[in-house]
Amino acid sequence: MHEFTAVPPLRDWLSGQRAAGRRIGLVPTMGALHEGHLSLVDVARQHSDLVVLTIFVNPLQFGPGEDFQRYPRDLARDRRLAEARGVAAIFSPEVATMYPPGSETRVVPGATAARWEGEIRPGHFEGVLTVVAKLFHIVEPAVAVFGQKDIQQGTLIKRMVADLDVPISIVIAPTVREPDGLALSSRNAYLDAEGRHQALALSTALRVAAQLWQAGERDSATLERHMREQFRMFSGVTVDYIAVVEPDYLTPVNTAATGTIIAVAARVGSTRLLDNLILGTEFR
Repeated sequence: MHEFTAVPPLRDWLSGQRAAGRRIGLVPTMGALHEGHLSLVDVARQHSDLVVLTIFVNPLQFGPGEDFQRYPRDLARDRRLAEARGVAAIFSPEVATMYPPGSETRVVPGATAARWEGEIRPGHFEGVLTVVAKLFHIVEPAVAVFGQKDIQQGTLIKRMVADLDVPISIVIAPTVREPDGLALSSRNAYLDAEGRHQALALSTALRVAAQLWQAGERDSATLERHMREQFRMFSGVTVDYIAVVEPDYLTPVNTAATGTIIAVAARVGSTRLLDNLILGTEFR
């Protein structure tokens, strides 16, 4: 496995790989790798000849008072896990490499970014799209893989690629869960035993909505009401939002159909977690 921290040697190596006819896949991460990230590597390998995994805790997507400084970091462990999973190269730049002094250009998203996560975390998606656009230009992959758990992020990246005619295929891979249903997240490391139990509120509520929909319930308000009833059974959880939305621009819908997304965000103590499902697909 190759490791790069600077852009020019990475580009030189990638040029050689492309010249040899190899199709390049990209998996952007902020490190603290877990099985969810590694499943993205598996998907990327299915769509490419070699996978570049990036590890960069992006300061632009953290707002004031958020957890940038304490976000989990363990590069040595990440290297071991990535190499064992078949990653061909890691790119782990410093902040000054990605944002040199004087850097000021940013990717500003539209109305889809102002809802849900964007309303709670102003500027977050500007930071996400800026770093993703930079990684796309640095790596120039044929395909990039993102996780469904961050569904609004994935939707906005697909929108950016379409709107700016970026020649990259975007694949959204299913969320990986613990046996009890908890969606894998680097922020799960913040949870103590009680918090870990309380965090099951998200997947429990989503599963109830999925079961109701499969039984024939189509009214979005009814699905949301039953989800909130489930959340009230977990005393340590505060719901930020429950969104029943269409998949292209994440606008609310009154009738839940196949392909409708139900997304939730909630706080377990001071830890903020996300989860979602797509109606008509298996909820695992």
